[in-house]
Amino acid sequence: MTDSTDTVEEVQEDVQSGAATDPVAVLTADLQRLQAEFANYKKRVDRDRSLAHELAIGAVLNELLPVLDDLDRAREHGELTGGFKAVADQLSNITSKIGLQSYGEAGAPFDPQIHEALMHSTSTDVTEPTATTILQPGYKYKERILRPARVAVTDPE
Repeated sequence: MTDSTDTVEEVQEDVQSGAATDPVAVLTADLQRLQAEFANYKKRVDRDRSLAHELAIGAVLNELLPVLDDLDRAREHGELTGGFKAVADQLSNITSKIGLQSYGEAGAPFDPQIHEALMHSTSTDVTEPTATTILQPGYKYKERILRPARVAVTDPE
């Protein structure tokens, strides 16, 4: 009997190779084929379940981004104090623990895959297109970009 990780094609090749004349061999081949199909089905279901879980968490985190932006603006203006600061810190810690990552640094090379250019200027101070100002940080969950960093781009003259 073959391992349950055999593919359906491998099992069918075994049946076609001549073992199909014996009824026991035919039934064994059918059983092996069914085991291989079930193993493939189980792998596919597990992969789909994992993807659905990741997409659901990403959707919830995406809905929280405006709240995190408001908290960051309040923190920058010194309006985040007292009990509200504790709640904001706890929310930031929870989203970080789940896997939400903020990105975007001033001075980094402009990458249209992860940056959204909102402003544009030229300067002799840069040698390549550069994200000189981060207007709004970008967020990603695992490898998926939830929101690109919104930046001001400076090109070389």
